[in-house]
Parts: sequence; C-alpha cells; structure tokens
Amino acid sequence: MDKTAFKPLLLAAALLAAPLAQAAGTLVYCSEASPAGFDPSQYTSGTDFDASAETVFNRLTQFKRGGTEVEPGLATSWEVSKDGLVYTFHLREGVKFHTTDYFTPTRTFNADDVLFTFDRLLNPQQPFRQAYPSESPYFNDMDLNTTIKSVTKADDSTVVFTLNHIDAAFVQNMAMSFASIQSAEYANQLLKQGKAADINQKPVGTGPFVFKRYQKDAQIRYTANKDYWKPEDVKLDNLIFSITPDAAVRLQKLKRGECQVSGYPRPEDIEVAKQDPNLRVLSQPGFNLGFLAYNVTHKPLDQLKVRQALDMAIDKPAIIKAVYQSAGQLAQNALPPAQWSYDPTIKDAPYNPDKARQLLKEAGVKEGTTIDLWAMTVQRASNPNARMSAQMIQSDWAKIGIKANIVSYEWGEYIKRAKAGEHDVMIYGWTGDNGDPDNWLGVLYSCAAVKGSNYAKWCDPAYDKLIQKAKLSANRDERIKLYQQAQHILKAQVPITPIANSTVFQPMRKEVQDFRISPFGLTPFYGVSLQQ
Repeated sequence: MDKTAFKPLLLAAALLAAPLAQAAGTLVYCSEASPAGFDPSQYTSGTDFDASAETVFNRLTQFKRGGTEVEPGLATSWEVSKDGLVYTFHLREGVKFHTTDYFTPTRTFNADDVLFTFDRLLNPQQPFRQAYPSESPYFNDMDLNTTIKSVTKADDSTVVFTLNHIDAAFVQNMAMSFASIQSAEYANQLLKQGKAADINQKPVGTGPFVFKRYQKDAQIRYTANKDYWKPEDVKLDNLIFSITPDAAVRLQKLKRGECQVSGYPRPEDIEVAKQDPNLRVLSQPGFNLGFLAYNVTHKPLDQLKVRQALDMAIDKPAIIKAVYQSAGQLAQNALPPAQWSYDPTIKDAPYNPDKARQLLKEAGVKEGTTIDLWAMTVQRASNPNARMSAQMIQSDWAKIGIKANIVSYEWGEYIKRAKAGEHDVMIYGWTGDNGDPDNWLGVLYSCAAVKGSNYAKWCDPAYDKLIQKAKLSANRDERIKLYQQAQHILKAQVPITPIANSTVFQPMRKEVQDFRISPFGLTPFYGVSLQQ
C-alpha cells in the first residue's frame, strides 16, 4: 500500500493530540473578561472592542499598526472643504462582507453600508434602531450626534459627511472602534426575520477575522477572512479568545503553551514571565490613567469639600508601590503626560488626613458615614489590581471617619450599572483612543458624556465652554491654551482623583511574530503570525 495515503491521517491525529495552541495557524489569546456584546457602537471598553472592532470590523480610516497616525481603511482617500465642514470619502471597491452560517452577502461593500451605519447612530427613529433600541455612548460622548449634520451618498463609492461645526479630530474619530462599518444588507435581513438584536450577538463585518461562535465566560472563536482586502494582515488560520479572568491562571496557561498571548499581567508576574525561556515581554509607556470617579449626583459627594477631603486622604504613593510596583507612575492630572496639551503645572493637594477630617466636619458629614466604593474585577492597563487599590483606599478613608463599602460586579455589569449612575465612587481607567485631548477631556468629563463615560456625572458650564471651543479650533496652539485652562477647572472641582499612569506590558510566547502593542490599549491580531 502507498505510504503517502497515511500522511493526512497522521497529520490529523497529531493535531488532535496536540494542545489547541499548537495547531498550525491557531493563536489562542488568554483574555481578561467576557465581552458584553459584539456591536462596537454600543460600548466603550477595550474588552468589547478587542472582541469585535479589532477582529470582525473595519472603519473608513484606521490607525497604523502600533501607532497613532491615520491611514486609509475602507476609504482609500478623502478631501476636506476649505471651511472644514465637508468631508468626502472615496470608498474602497471590491471589499467583501463575511460569509457565515447566518448570512451570505450578495454584494460587496458600498456607500449604503456607510449610510446605514451612521444613520443608525444619528437617528433615533431609524427603523433598525426602533426594532432594536440601543444607545451609542461613545458616539454621543464625543458630541458626534450633534457635530454631524448629514451623511449622504454621492454614488456607490463616494460618501459625503457634512458637519454643523468644525471637529479638529474628525478623521481620527472615524478610525475609532465605535465607527465600525456594519452591513446594511445584513441589517435588512435581520429586520425581516425579526431578529434585529442579533447584530450584537452574531456580527458581520469586513475585518480580518470571521466570527464563528461565543460561549460566555469560556471562549470566542474566529477564522481567518480569506477574502480580506489587505491579505498581508491575515496570517493566522484561527483566532481563539480563551476567557480567563484570573491573571495568575492566564500566566500559567501561557507558560504551558495553552495560549500564546496573555492580557493584563499582574506586576509581580512580569519578572516571572521574563525569566521563562519560552516567553518574551513587550513593553512601552502607557497612554493611560487609573483614577477614582466621584458621582457628584450622590450625597455627600455633591459637596466640593467632601470630594477634596476624600482626595487628600488617599496615600497615592503607597498604592503605586503596592499595586503598580515598577509599572506605575504617580498621576496628578486628568491627562497622561504623553498627551499633547498636558499641563505639567497641575499638582495634587498634599496628603493631609487631618485637613480632610476638618473639611468633612465643615461639610456636615458625620463620622462613620458609609460610601460605596466600586472596584473592577478585571485587570486593566490602567490598574492591575483594582481590588487591592480599593482596600488601601478603604483603609485611608477609615482614618478620616469614612466607612468605604467595597462593591464589585462582573465587568459588563460593572459598566452598565456605572453608566446608570448607581455607584458612589468607582475605580476606573482610560486609555486614549485617538491621540486627541478631546478623547479625554470631552469623553470623560463633558456635560454631553454624563449619560455615557462621564462616571463622575459632573457637568460644569465653564469647563464645557472651554473644551467645546477647543474642539472647534484648527489652531493647535489655541487648543492647547484652552485645554490647559480646562484642566485647571477640573483639578479645582475634583470630580476625579487621578492615581497612576502605568507602563503597558504584553507577555507572549516566543513563537508569536510581529505583535505590536496598541497605544490605545487594544489587543490587535491583524498582521500577527506564528513561527512554526
């Protein structure tokens, strides 16, 4: 008998016997949490964006791998009118939407898909949005719902955005996850089937990976998009997210080869990973901030003196030493130092428990008052151990007569409840998404963002006027001046306590090739390959 007949059988048997991560062309990522869904427009979290925007979808523009520079995506080029109010995007032709077991496209990507995507974001009466009511928090937090006047189709390969006012970062905004382009044809199919909500559970995009299935708290499976318009970005046959909330377990799975890339290591695990001959650890300064947000709509946090007292009672250097270790730097500003317009003159109020007690007394806050302190259950680039941070803050506040009740929820529930304003004080973090100061000062603290990512629920007209004026200016020097004035108001009103800016570490196995850390805190796998 011809021995070559055995080769396919032997290969199949070898693959079945080997660990999943060793199968040819299959990369397993040990991720930190389950995504809340797969429609990027509905979320603001990197966990959700990694599972959808960074795998399944594309946008009109995109950021170059590992950088903040914008390059063509689903639009090959664009022009801006002299008054800065009209953007004309020329669309890439021949791009195919994914074929799945729940959708087979009959046409390629065109202007109708862009119109559907943005009409759904802009128009509450849009039929699909009526069938599946969903908010677009990031889009609204950035005021894009009032910035964009209209989106029109010049022809199948040309789309025109007309703005109500200048937005200096509009092209960068179009590269952000929430602007991921959906299939209008798929949306129409879902409407006819009465299954509009499936757009958030069974995604269809044009991205480098095709969604296959999701088991909550277990795994997400994708296959390579063999028809991807940028074939050099698809070097894996399969991509699997192995959802592993425990950082210690993630490290052990990485060491055993059960995954090749692992997210959000604990500081104490970094040296362990570096010493393993089968692993390597990439690192770069983080474009992030870990902070506390005070819900100013809850008493007694509506009083400035109370927020000042809580702020100055926190021993931040102790938290950085214990929680962040060598991976954290003291943060005093609401912007990270790497963000242009950062004002280095802004400084913390000195650590002073005695003065904090006096301020609480002046505010009429009785000793033993209880405040709920929310702590994330997942590790983030901005805070590797929110629970430990909360325990240390709890101890600090006990010294000034405040009893902190630590509250935690599963990640998706944590964000959902925080947006609803259920918290008193919450530990949170942010990593910049487009390199523009508005992505911090507007998205996190503007009046427009109170129902979204402004977890302090703080709205200050003087502050808002400054950041809105800065957003309308095309002059960077003027924008810097306005943003720095805004930073001083923010510091004086204490809606947040900045804690730390952290270094980002990315452990992986040595066979992973050409992985690049995203400055935006995302975990992209396009362009990544495995050395066999």
